[in-house]
Amino acid sequence: MKNPEILLSFDIEEFDLPEEYGASIPEEDKFEISRRGTQAIIDLMKETGAKAAFFTTAVFAMRYPELIRQMVSNGHEIASHGMNHSTFEAAHLAESRKILQDLSGQEVAGFRMARLAKVDKEEIKAAGYTYESSLNPIYLPGHYCNLRSPLLPFKEDCGLWQFPVSAVPGIRFPLFWLAFKNMPLFSYSLLAGITLKMTGYYNMYSHPWEYNFQAKEKRWQIPGFVVRHAGEKQIHRLRKLIAHLGKKGRFITFQEYLKNNGADE
Repeated sequence: MKNPEILLSFDIEEFDLPEEYGASIPEEDKFEISRRGTQAIIDLMKETGAKAAFFTTAVFAMRYPELIRQMVSNGHEIASHGMNHSTFEAAHLAESRKILQDLSGQEVAGFRMARLAKVDKEEIKAAGYTYESSLNPIYLPGHYCNLRSPLLPFKEDCGLWQFPVSAVPGIRFPLFWLAFKNMPLFSYSLLAGITLKMTGYYNMYSHPWEYNFQAKEKRWQIPGFVVRHAGEKQIHRLRKLIAHLGKKGRFITFQEYLKNNGADE
């Protein structure tokens, strides 16, 4: 059996989460809180040597091009998270891709929609993307029901590759960011390791504001389970998870996965 492959990714976006809970947040805070969290992630990934993909909004990348340069210089993949995190138009697919390519010097092959919302696959493919990673193959009340979706990467009818977020096979227990931050770390790491061993694949994403304590400020009115551990505790949890999974597989980017599995031919 081939060496199991681990895909860590981060949705690098403006911290607009307070607006979902009825709180206002200054534009500067939206960006600065995520900037600090993003820097913490970059530093941790450099410390551990793990590779990752950074799904970045174009407005964030244009505001902090030095962060994009750090990501690239450390061997990470740049992918698109749209123009911004609050609005979407079909034209944003190609626009964000071009901006990110110009800033990073990389071929931007991947797209993930904000909040994993559905976007027409044909339009994503037509905008020049090779893959998407906006599918969580679980049931999450009020959000989505994808219990019949594949657990492993597959090709959509239009030829676009889809990378599902990981879930435990059989029981479809979710392994996305909310599970990572709310479960006991031992329990989550155990289920992630089991999933990696059973499928040879693990794909989990999180957000930069999770790694900045400022996300927990009461004025944002965000429920505790959403911002639990924000800051140093979450950094520590990710460090421990990387160490645990690193003994069981290798960290690669999405484009490397496609190349390793002959999917880019």
